[in-house]
Amino acid sequence: MIGSEHPDLAGNKYGFEGGCVVKEAGVYHLFTAEMAGDPFWVKMRLGHWSSPNAQDWHRVGTLYETDGTLTPGDNRFSLWAPMAVFNDAEDRWNLFYVAYRPGQGDREGLHMHGQIWRAVSATLGRGGIGGPYRDDAIILQPDADSQPWEGQQGTDSFYPWRVGAKWYAFYGSHQHWPVGPWLVGLAEAPALAGPWTRCARLNPSPIEPVFIENPLVTRIGAAYAAVYDNCAAGDTYIAEPRHVGLSLSPDGIHWPKGRDLAVQPADGPGQWSEDLRTALGLIAEDDGTFTLLYTGKLRGQNFWAVGLARFAGG
Repeated sequence: MIGSEHPDLAGNKYGFEGGCVVKEAGVYHLFTAEMAGDPFWVKMRLGHWSSPNAQDWHRVGTLYETDGTLTPGDNRFSLWAPMAVFNDAEDRWNLFYVAYRPGQGDREGLHMHGQIWRAVSATLGRGGIGGPYRDDAIILQPDADSQPWEGQQGTDSFYPWRVGAKWYAFYGSHQHWPVGPWLVGLAEAPALAGPWTRCARLNPSPIEPVFIENPLVTRIGAAYAAVYDNCAAGDTYIAEPRHVGLSLSPDGIHWPKGRDLAVQPADGPGQWSEDLRTALGLIAEDDGTFTLLYTGKLRGQNFWAVGLARFAGG
């Protein structure tokens, strides 16, 4: 849907990874991390795109941008995973995203000490989805309450959803040295604005034991579905070209082991990715079908595009 030749890339050199798609008043909105330039994974933008049909996309604008410098101690040198959620209590959209400091030395990775920022739209109501957004506070970060499974990367993604009167969210982390698994856990809060606390009794989540990143949750009837990146084989990460992960929960709190969900065929023109990366959310359509957008690396190109899959209900 958005490839390396799209006219609205606005200088985006390497494409897209992570973020979310929401459907509001019949319009699809994509909030995504754009790997805009060099240095790779350092020169970043958080972009907003829109579409009337999930196929024809137009870039609306830039929400946040980094300058591409690796300054020691800079806690916002690289920005990722923008997630838009409407907050009824405030009557405004909230945007959650990840900010990192750069690693130093051979025992640290490029992205360290991830902090989850909550930003709020300056425009009230559901029509304020495009912002502009202003930072409010850091709502989750490595601290005295971090659990043993969490690693040096800090919190690498955050996506909230409501269960009854409470809010829950998946957050992820990873240990760079010695190399550990990429896992997620649950956090909970009485309100979307927080305060957020880790659900120690439920963490880490059993959805995936080796690799899971950026899970996004959709309520389907009385149940909940999480889609996520699950590129792993055995105990290592692999460049997997066809699948995302899927876990179905009866209550939105307890999540079973996930399974593969094919979003590209085994061959033919629909199999365009050599490394399928992040699911961008599952959208329930009025006709009973589901729309899923995702990112993947184009074959033979150093560019991660946005793809589309549709699924029948049931």
